[in-house]
Amino acid sequence: MDSDRSERTHTQGTAGQRTDGGRTDPATEAFVAHRNLLFTVAYEMLGSAADAEDVLQETWLRWADVDLGTVRDPRAYLVRITTRQTLTRLRTLGRRKESYVGTWLPEPLLTAPDVAEDVELADSVSMAMLMVMETLTPSERAVFVLRDVFAFDYDEIADAVGKSPAAVRQIAHRARSHVAARRPRGAVSATETREALDAFRRAVATGDVQGLLDILAPDAVLLGDGGGVKQAILRPVVGAGKVARLLIGGLSRVTGLSLRTAQVNARPALVIRVDDEIETVMAVRIDDGLITGLYAVRNPEKLSHMQQETALRR
Repeated sequence: MDSDRSERTHTQGTAGQRTDGGRTDPATEAFVAHRNLLFTVAYEMLGSAADAEDVLQETWLRWADVDLGTVRDPRAYLVRITTRQTLTRLRTLGRRKESYVGTWLPEPLLTAPDVAEDVELADSVSMAMLMVMETLTPSERAVFVLRDVFAFDYDEIADAVGKSPAAVRQIAHRARSHVAARRPRGAVSATETREALDAFRRAVATGDVQGLLDILAPDAVLLGDGGGVKQAILRPVVGAGKVARLLIGGLSRVTGLSLRTAQVNARPALVIRVDDEIETVMAVRIDDGLITGLYAVRNPEKLSHMQQETALRR
């Protein structure tokens, strides 16, 4: 596994226990050393930074009770705990999503600027890919993340998900085929995405319907997630004309509006603020130079983590 890869997506630390000499104890040192990996595994499976943080808290509580003398590989042991806790959380989320109002979208996550340089990692945390991940079973999701994103061997994955290596190989093949049939059509450079997003932002900011139509694919789809708390479209809006008119009409009525770009889920995204509070994070999917998908997250619960991260970086 590329050990640097997991360090790029999330930068929050974890408070550790200290010995009398002022040094962190071995359990805390091991946990902190692998924390970003654990967070990324949980986030990619759950699509929620808040739930991933909860999983890490549960992982820490279990890890703190482990006799380290019995642990050969702390990283593998921690990944096993995290994966199992995440699978448990996925079952809870599945029940929660059944009563969710409107479309459920992943929680947007601020990512470090250099994440986009790692094409495989950037693809795996993009909003479009997280939506594809939602179509996998929990076991398929876990195996795909551990194998195809972080290159764990089959024996390690089998231990983490409680299945045989042979079964894990079959699950990996099935998940890989499923994802390949649904993932974005081709790799898009960060520059191409940024240029498309800049054109999109200008058109939205100036109310330029034709400018929007020029950057939207004819079959562009807009998805909105208000969670029943904020007003949002309850069903996908399909077609460049319908999407353009909805966006221009909706935003033109808002006062105190600002439109800025940020690195979200390893892609440039549009952050819409009202009176300096994040109201909407709109991620984009680009295919062949045109915007084919727009993911507008408005649910305040899903924006609170990003609001806090933004405040910390100021």
